[in-house]
Parts: sequence; structure tokens; C-alpha cells
Amino acid sequence: MNLRNNNANRVAIIGASGYGGIQALRLLKDHPFFEVTFLGGNKTADRSWNETSPFLNLDKDIVIDLPDPEKISDKADYALLSLPNGIASNLAPALLKRNVRVIDLSADYRYQSLDHWKKYYPTEARNLDRSDYEVCKKAVYGLPEWNPNEIFQAKLVACPGCFPTASLLPLLPFIQQGLVETDGIIIDAKTGTSGGGRNPKEHLLLSECSESIAPYGVIGHRHTSEIEQELTKVSGKCIEVQFTPHLVPMVRGMLVTTYCRLRDPGLTAEDSRTVIEAVYRNHETIEILPVGTYPSTKWVRYTNKILISVQVDKRNSRLIILSVIDNLIKGQAGQGIQNLNIMSNRNSNEGLPLDSFYP
Repeated sequence: MNLRNNNANRVAIIGASGYGGIQALRLLKDHPFFEVTFLGGNKTADRSWNETSPFLNLDKDIVIDLPDPEKISDKADYALLSLPNGIASNLAPALLKRNVRVIDLSADYRYQSLDHWKKYYPTEARNLDRSDYEVCKKAVYGLPEWNPNEIFQAKLVACPGCFPTASLLPLLPFIQQGLVETDGIIIDAKTGTSGGGRNPKEHLLLSECSESIAPYGVIGHRHTSEIEQELTKVSGKCIEVQFTPHLVPMVRGMLVTTYCRLRDPGLTAEDSRTVIEAVYRNHETIEILPVGTYPSTKWVRYTNKILISVQVDKRNSRLIILSVIDNLIKGQAGQGIQNLNIMSNRNSNEGLPLDSFYP
């Protein structure tokens, strides 16, 4: 496959009726280059998309089909997998053998070591007999602002989780330049209920989560290891973080507050802003706010953008980084399409919204 002359534009969305799949279809529906030619699902198979999802009608209605690799490869050049953890690994190897390039929104290929995946996803590992070690090794971690060259060449891109996206983008510049201590990093995160997916779960019922905020996965949350893996790659030495997520009674949105200690106690908030602004000056998806302006999740709703603000507590030389994303767009489907754009050698922001509909 000649990647640089690849004009292929047919995309299959597998898991189309889930929240991630719906967002992906909404964004690709009006994309100037890509065309959705296959929708895959199990529960909705043999039904038309417009029948199952009248809130998002397609001009050319598509009948949802079972995600068979042969059928997908006949109709698509790319497959965007929006499936529960563990399920994508049943499909991706067969698609790759048929020269379909894969963008996976699940956690199945975020670790290049399959043994690491089995360690952090033990329930899924017990239910699956995965042996795709080589596929894991070749997967590219799809943080588009950091490794676009690898993404461009990749046949399989593993999109980061929403929490790692909102945590890594603000923190990586300071880790890369050695400006913060690598121990004692604390990441405090809040997310909306859509992060739990579309399948019904008791703790996401309105009567359970409304008018309440609650922590979960306080020790050993799965995304902790993913964040640590990428920070360690950039740092060159092992980094451990304290990561605690919280469920907030809103549908979409994510706010992450990161605390770390500056190595140079003389570094100011303005200095810190200059550092991160220089790193991301050519990235429209990332906006660095003025010092003293702190982001709101509503400012990024329905966009593929992350807003970042920095502050320094001079009493203890602690750097405080705040970031917000729409967990379903920049934290999931939008970032997947950003990677899809890069894989096809297009502008990474093509077809992606960067301005919110406020309020």
C-alpha cells in the first residue's frame, strides 16, 4: 500500500449505534473527503440506520450489517472500531490482513505489550483468548499532536482514552523539557455520564447520579497505567501518578486538574504558559488560555478542542494545570477522525468542529 498516494476514502464504522459510533457518523456525515460506506453492529443488524436513529438521518440510508471482515474489506478502506474493550481484538487482525487500515477507539491496542493489557483488563482477558502479540507491537498510540508521522504510516492506530487525552496533552510538554518533578504528580479528573457508554448501568441512572458527584476507581483505575506508559516514554524513566476520576451529573464534558512540583521555584505562571504555548503554537485543536482564566467544560462542548490553563502556587512551587475536553469528541470519536485525516495525508482538523455552540 502506497500511503502517500492513498486516495481511498471509504470508511466503515463498527459499533455505530454506541455513543462513540454516533459521534463518528455525525462528524463523517459532512466530511469533505471521507464517505461512510459500511455500518456494523450486532443488536441492530439488518435494520436501516434511519430507522434505528431518526435523530441522525443519512441521505443515503445504510442497512446495518454484522461486522464480518470480508464484507467490511469489500466496502471500506478504513475501519473505525467503536466497540467495548476486548471486542476489537477479535476483528482488527482479520481486517489488517485484508489491507483495511484500522482506527480503534477501545483500549485493546493502547499497550504494545499484550501482557500489560491482560494485567490491566483482567475481566476481559479471562473472557478472551487473545494471542495477537505481534499486532499489539505494531499498533501506534494515536495522540495526534505528538506522533503524527507514526500515525501517518500506521496500519493500526490505538486512540487514547478520554482521561489520558485530557491529562497527557497539558502535562507532556513539562515532562519532555524536564521542568517538573516526576514523582508526586496528582491528576484529579471529573467526567460526564456519557463516558460510561450507552448500555444501561445502575450507577448512571438519573436517580443515582443526579445532584451528586462521586469518585470511582480511586486506586488502580485502568487509565492510570495508560497515562504512566506515555509519560514514561517521553521522560525516559518510570513515572507513577496518582489518578482519581469523579462522575459529575452532566452528559458530556471532562475537567482535569493536574498538580506537580516545579524543579525551578522561580518559574512563574507566565513562564509556564510560554512553555506550553510554544509547544502547541501550530495546533488549532489546543488553546492555551491567559493566566488567571480557567476553563469550563461548556466552552468545548461539541468540539475537537482542548483548552488548557496553567497557574503556579509560589508558596510551594507547585504547578497547577487545568484542561477541558468534550469526552465524546476530542476524547473519543473526534480524535479518531483526527487520526484518520492524518493517515490519509490530509489536514488533521479537516471536517472537525473547533468552535463550541455556547451555551
